[in-house]
Amino acid sequence: MTIPSSPPIALLLAAGRGSRFDAREEKLLQAFPHHDGRPGMVATAAAAALLEVMPVLAVVPGPGALAEALRAQGCAVCMPAPASSREMSASLRCGVQHSAQASGWLVALADMPCVDLSTLCLLRDALAAGAPIVAPVMQGRRGHPVGFGRAHLDALLALHGDQGARALLKTHPVTELEVMDEGIFADVDTAEDLRRVRVLAQSQR
Repeated sequence: MTIPSSPPIALLLAAGRGSRFDAREEKLLQAFPHHDGRPGMVATAAAAALLEVMPVLAVVPGPGALAEALRAQGCAVCMPAPASSREMSASLRCGVQHSAQASGWLVALADMPCVDLSTLCLLRDALAAGAPIVAPVMQGRRGHPVGFGRAHLDALLALHGDQGARALLKTHPVTELEVMDEGIFADVDTAEDLRRVRVLAQSQR
């Protein structure tokens, strides 16, 4: 029996260690404005943009403030098994397992809150049209988020390690979408990154 598939969804990966940020703080809970200027946090700003264009399933490390904030934002939430590590592949597997009926997955990082809505729409539409793998590109450089079609379901469920789905990008054709969007490179790893990305967010409004 064939299981009917649903439209593509976004997987918001928010279960990473954040080891390069100040250990006393949670980087995804740092103050950050949404695209429309409303106050929020890094993770909820990333979620807000995705929710403008598609359903979002957020993968979080466990119960707590981050999970509650993302649920309040409108995301569905799932959590890897307690015994699993916080490697990116574990988060990806968790998200795909909880949305295996989807026709595709736009894999987004919760510490990248400045991706433009137009970029997200392009990626969503390419996935919906059947692209097996799709990625945004600016001046010859690939960024995030990256989308995977249902043809890669088994491969995504078989991922291991902290490289996420990079192996799939190296071994399969990728549909590259040219954009003018610095947000596809703007991630928050350190406190200095956070200051820089806040400036970028201000310039986008």
